Amino acid sequence: MKIAGTEVTISQLAFPAIAMMAVVAASNVLVQYPVQHFGLAEVLTWGAFTYPLAFLVNDLTNRRFGPAVARRVVYFGFALAVVLSIWLATPRIALASGTAFLVGQLLDIGVFNRLRRMSWWQAPLAGSFLGSAIDTVLFFSLAFAGDAEMSFAVTYHLTGITVPLWVGLAFFDFVVKMACALLSLVPYGALMGWLKPWGGVQGSPAR
Repeated sequence: MKIAGTEVTISQLAFPAIAMMAVVAASNVLVQYPVQHFGLAEVLTWGAFTYPLAFLVNDLTNRRFGPAVARRVVYFGFALAVVLSIWLATPRIALASGTAFLVGQLLDIGVFNRLRRMSWWQAPLAGSFLGSAIDTVLFFSLAFAGDAEMSFAVTYHLTGITVPLWVGLAFFDFVVKMACALLSLVPYGALMGWLKPWGGVQGSPAR
């Protein structure tokens, strides 16, 4: 089939779509479980470690097939992930995750495509940074704001700052996402030579 002029097969779309679905569904479950080690229960959930993989899948798809195909993968992964999330998590978390996922991933696609002619690491890192920022704000506010179990006040002794639990979780979640975005440059860089870059824009060869 052709998507915006790019020839792509169902089998080529299947792997990134399934990978995206699996990452989001797993993250929706794991975000409900704080890290019960090293005193991190009030600052971090396990979902922070899995969700950044969605940006890696998105960026590799965008690099190989271009933004139009990457958007299709996002839409497909979003639809299946929401259905699974309603079953595995709660309807509110599923709605929050779906909204944050769509906005964050589509922003990542736009930023990546605008910067894809620059140094190889700039497009995926900038896209992941901006996409993760908006994703984190949307998800935690929609999923947990006003929830009594997630809104009790927590004071961070090193700074003396007191915030609702979900705000602290959101902040540290974003910090971990940024660390994971940096680490994701390793597999992204390793796979660059294997994935033939999309050539659908004018200018120098795609990176």
